[in-house]
Amino acid sequence: MRTLSGRALALAVTAVLLGGCGAGGTDPDGGARTAPAHSSHSASPSRPGGTPRHEEAPARPWNVHPGSVAALGDSITRGFDACHPLQDCPDVSWATGSRATVDSLSSRLGAAGSWNLAQSGARVADLPAQVRRAAAHHPALVTVLIGANDACAASTAAMTPVADFRASFTAALAALHRALPTTEVLVASIPDLRRLWSVGRTNPLGREVWKLGLCPTMLDAPTSTDAAATARRATVRTRVQAYNTVLGQVCATYARCRYDGGAVFAYRFTTADLSEWDWFHPNQRGQTALASLLATVATSPT
Repeated sequence: MRTLSGRALALAVTAVLLGGCGAGGTDPDGGARTAPAHSSHSASPSRPGGTPRHEEAPARPWNVHPGSVAALGDSITRGFDACHPLQDCPDVSWATGSRATVDSLSSRLGAAGSWNLAQSGARVADLPAQVRRAAAHHPALVTVLIGANDACAASTAAMTPVADFRASFTAALAALHRALPTTEVLVASIPDLRRLWSVGRTNPLGREVWKLGLCPTMLDAPTSTDAAATARRATVRTRVQAYNTVLGQVCATYARCRYDGGAVFAYRFTTADLSEWDWFHPNQRGQTALASLLATVATSPT
């Protein structure tokens, strides 16, 4: 998700008792290198409705124990605001975190190597660049959780158009499968931003922090329930749902891609799952919930 300026959020949290884990974590390009895998790539007839499916004709079933994981996305995957204000904390990332209390996806899958290549503030248009970085590591599994920042714009008119979102995501997945034809891809849905608003608005500090510019389309005037504010939030939620539809549709065109079916979007975050510094990003408990949800998808045999 989009982050605040350091000065702005620092002013808002100076009265808060700081605590939690150290920001630390691995370098975005850190971790063990795995050997590249190779496979043939062939196209199949279109799916019903005319959508082409890119069949890789996998030589083996979906591997529920990939040897390595590369995580792509935004601040959620970087663990932003989960340990200290205004800092990434990849140690507690749902995807690649090393903190035992989180039990990240890579830990649950028994992966020997992992790389957290997500970037706080990233939009879907930034995904192709992350794909190029992931390809250099030859991971067995790539995770993708991105799109919140495309909806968290200055205004609803400034949100990424659905057609542009589709073009960027399609290009990113195509590039990934060209470079790593045997790599599995796990695509997570975007969280329900309106749910995060409805939960976080109960905290007075959160409401003050939001006024400084965090996800304006959803969080502006957080206590207002007038017609305009309600319509604005509904517009953002509808756009997120449209993005999630795109994620599922594009993923479905590849045999080695799994979409979570909207599991993250449907997860009912509570105040116990949210950062005590911005009441919007997942904290360590929220990261653990995401790891559990997506591990279920990744370990399903079919």
